[in-house]
Amino acid sequence: MKSKFKIKGLDCANCASQLEKSIQKLDGINNVSINFITQRMDLEYAETKKEKILENVRKIIKREEPDVVIEEV
Repeated sequence: MKSKFKIKGLDCANCASQLEKSIQKLDGINNVSINFITQRMDLEYAETKKEKILENVRKIIKREEPDVVIEEV
């Protein structure tokens, strides 16, 4: 399954890269792409684990970039 998110408050391209690396390690994530310029995140993941995966993605973002907010589009 694929989902797109709007990212608000991401300050730099390096931060986006670090978030990508951390999120990619999650169980059930097939692909993640964060574009700092467009403030977008594309996730591809196992549909059966959607709620758990999104919960873990939010935890990672809150831990690494506490001011960043994501919204599904």
